[in-house]
Amino acid sequence: MKRFDLRELKDEAIDRMLAIIDGELAESEAAIFIFEATDFSIVQRSADAIKELNYELLNSLKYNEVDWTISMRKRSV
Repeated sequence: MKRFDLRELKDEAIDRMLAIIDGELAESEAAIFIFEATDFSIVQRSADAIKELNYELLNSLKYNEVDWTISMRKRSV
């Protein structure tokens, strides 16, 4: 499992998350992505992007007052 901190990217975090999934994760590998979620829409958009790619969303939860974590596995469900 790999962990990626995307908080500093703000609205560009989803693009970076997708690039990481495509280029840095092996099949069946899991990852945790941390976002700054001052607006809940980034959480929903990231979960939707994972679902569109047919990967497995393992968990999505609020980490603290502004940060959100999404755990996913790169494999088809």
